[in-house]
Amino acid sequence: MKFKESITAKQIADWTNSEVIGDGLAVVFGLNEIHNVEPGDLTFVDHEKYYDFTLKSKASFVLINKRIEVPIGKTLLYNTNPFLAYNYIAERFKPELRSTNAIALSAKIGEGSFIYPNAYIGENVRIGENCVIHPNVTIYPYTEIGDNVIVHANSTIGSDAFYYKKQSTHYDKMHSAGKVVLANDVEIGAGCTIDAGVSSDTVIGKGTKIDDQVHIGHDVKIGEHCIIAGQVGIAGNTKVGNWVILYGKVAVNKNIEIGDRAVVMATSAVPKSLAGGKTYIGSPAEEARVFAKQTAIIKQLPELWEKLRKL
Repeated sequence: MKFKESITAKQIADWTNSEVIGDGLAVVFGLNEIHNVEPGDLTFVDHEKYYDFTLKSKASFVLINKRIEVPIGKTLLYNTNPFLAYNYIAERFKPELRSTNAIALSAKIGEGSFIYPNAYIGENVRIGENCVIHPNVTIYPYTEIGDNVIVHANSTIGSDAFYYKKQSTHYDKMHSAGKVVLANDVEIGAGCTIDAGVSSDTVIGKGTKIDDQVHIGHDVKIGEHCIIAGQVGIAGNTKVGNWVILYGKVAVNKNIEIGDRAVVMATSAVPKSLAGGKTYIGSPAEEARVFAKQTAIIKQLPELWEKLRKL
């Protein structure tokens, strides 16, 4: 999330009761969780296991729960609970918006678009031209939808990210400071759920078609002209390239990448990144040719075992 005004490290420290270690007058341009940070961003770390990784990231500002020497190019903000401090900033600049109207007064809907009865369109939603929003669709605040988009019945666009911080007695919820962006010519099937980003945006690229009962996690980036079949689940912060096909019930892990024009066959599980231009199958997913060889060998095992047993 990028700030729309100039905010200094000292201002953030004052708001969150933090101590600046470094240049308090340095300008913070936005905030991001660690997987999406860019120069000028604020992020947080609260476990020594991740100190080194976070301090070597692109983030220029780090909320941290230990007083340490400031790395070159960084400004630190010491706070005993960096997660809550980060969450406070996220909520301050992207507060939860509520509307009692079925279509919020601040929503903008383009010419030729049709909203069926019982759909809910939240605050600051932008819907382009010639879109169709079917009954019982819920579109959360801040969502941006391009032209010629279809969202089928009972789908939810922009729900909160499934992102929690484990504490000793409970889980703290991370505030979703991102949004969902649906590009032109996207079609979303019935009963789908697409989560907002926790800090950046969840994006569905131009011309992508998504079948019924698909779940897209927070901060996922799906490229253009992809086909996502029914009951696919894609975990948070994963990047899917252009012209990718995911067949039914494919499960995709978080924080990985699937290259352009990859094809993943039905019921496969994808635990790690996949190169583009290949077909994959299995759990864990393997290139189809490798999987076929492995299957052929496995089928021969009973016969080979009998031969060995008779030796």
